This record gives sequence, structure tokens and C-alpha cells, in this order.
Amino acid sequence: MDTNPATSIPEVILSSSGRRMPLLGMGTATSPLIGSGATKSAVVQAIELGYRHFDTATLYQTEEPLGEAIAEALSRGLIQSRDELFITSKLWCSDAHADLVLLALQKSLHHLQLEYLDLYLIHWPVSSRQGTYEFPIKKEDFMAMDYAAVWGAMEECQNMGLTKNIGVSNFTCKKLTDLLALAKIPPAVNQVEINPLWQQKKLRDFCKSNGIILSAYAPLGAKGTVWGSNRVLENEILGEIARAKGKTVAQVCLRWAYEQEVCVVVKSFNEERMKENLDIFSWAFSEEENKKLSEIPQSRGCQGQDYISDQGPFKTIEELWDGEI
Repeated sequence: MDTNPATSIPEVILSSSGRRMPLLGMGTATSPLIGSGATKSAVVQAIELGYRHFDTATLYQTEEPLGEAIAEALSRGLIQSRDELFITSKLWCSDAHADLVLLALQKSLHHLQLEYLDLYLIHWPVSSRQGTYEFPIKKEDFMAMDYAAVWGAMEECQNMGLTKNIGVSNFTCKKLTDLLALAKIPPAVNQVEINPLWQQKKLRDFCKSNGIILSAYAPLGAKGTVWGSNRVLENEILGEIARAKGKTVAQVCLRWAYEQEVCVVVKSFNEERMKENLDIFSWAFSEEENKKLSEIPQSRGCQGQDYISDQGPFKTIEELWDGEI
């Protein structure tokens, strides 16, 4: 890992392109949706504080305000070049069809006012009926994804220079194995739920052995979303360690992920919390604290909703993903 001297946020080199990705990024998904002005203001403020990695998606409806914030940051001299930023967006399920991938990426670039993305991800390992942008996806809208065709279209987007890297989100070891078997360009990143209560050790080991960087969403449990909870922030072990370190529980969660060599995408539009999220690189856990962290009982947060596929009803994400944990 290397450190960017301009921001002091460590970076990792992506194996498929050799480009650098900051290991701490700011997410822009909000639930419920907030005004685009608030998103734009928060991103500009984050750039002022030193954030350089920003995560969006077609589904989030935040590409336009993120693009506006980048334009303002450039005009104000907060950054000298768009190349100083690492921008990620995602292909939604209804665009996960071979003939729609390029069009979807071009639309995202238009919204962002950018010529290229640094990373473009397949948002979920399923397709859905064209023209629908909603989550959860209705039973009648699910379709089987043609992985070879969709990934081939993603590879073409990288070959065209419209994105510097391609990757996936919410893929299990099994899904990644299937994808790696057919990929000419392997996925650079897999973005999944990771936090101390869902540590994903098997997936972390698999990705490390295959040169795939893991990126964590919901590193604090996604409190306030329709599927998240406060169980991470209220965990007694995390609270005990936070008090001993003189840190917040959020900082403990982010530091834990960083020590696992996981990129973290954290979402806060509060200035003080944005500053706190940056303060995770100058300290470390003791051996005893690491042992306590490794022994936290594990359970996925993104579950319990009525996810449906064309194969029938599924009660959890694991079942939708072939039962792979």
C-alpha cells in the first residue's frame, strides 16, 4: 500500500490496470433520498477535507450532484485536475444486458460530466427487466444474467477507455469463480457488505488470492437505511475497544477494515464525522483487541427482505446468491 502525500489516505494498486485507488472513499447513497444540493455541498466539503475517492451509482440518483461538485471543486481550485479523483459508479440490474452496458455507462458519464470513470461495477449478480430502476426488485422483473455477454461488454468499456477499471458488487466466491473462468480482464474490485459483525473472511481470502480488492459498503451497519440497523454501532465489544482507544465506534470499524486491507466506502454528510472518518491511519489495535474483534459473532446485515428471483421466493441474500456465504 502507498500513501498519497496530498491527502494522507493510503492507496492500493489495482492489479488489472496498475492504477491507484484510495482505501477510504465517500459514498453518496442516501435512504431516503435527499436533495441534490445537499449531496453536492457535502462532496465539495469532503474534497476540501481531503477525500479523493467517491462512490455513486445509477440507482442512487447522485451522479448529477457528484458531477456538479467535481466541476465546482475544479473551478475553485480545490483540485487541479479531475485525475486527482477516483470515481466509481455502477451498472444497475435493468441495464445488465449486453446491448445496454455501453449506453448505461455513457449515460452515467453524461450525468457526471466526466470523460471516464476510474471504476465501473456490476451492481448485483442478477439482471432485471429493462427500464426499471427500483430496489428491491419485483418478482416479475427478475431475469437471468448472461454473465459472459455482460462482462464482455464491461471489458469493451474498459478497452474503449471509458472506465479505467471494471469490477463487481455483491458477488460471492462462487459467482467470482464463474466470472474469472470466462473473463479476459479480471474484476479489479468486489464491493460487498463488510464490517466487524460480518467480516467475510472466506471472501477476503478468496479475493486476496485472486488479486481482487474488496471494497466495503455498510462498514458501520448502514443505520437509517431500509435494510440496515444500529447493531454495529451499539455492539458492546466495539464500544469497549473504542473507549479504551479514545476513539468512536465508527473509527474502530473503519480501522478494523483498513487493517484487513479492505477499501472502505463510508457515507456521512456531517463535517465532524467526515473528519473523524479520516482519523483512522495513525493508530492500531493491540493483539488482545484484534483477538476480541475476530471473535465477534457474525451475522449479515443485508437480509430479511423479500428478495425474489425468477426461480422463486428467497428470504435472504444468501439464497439469492446460491446459498454461498
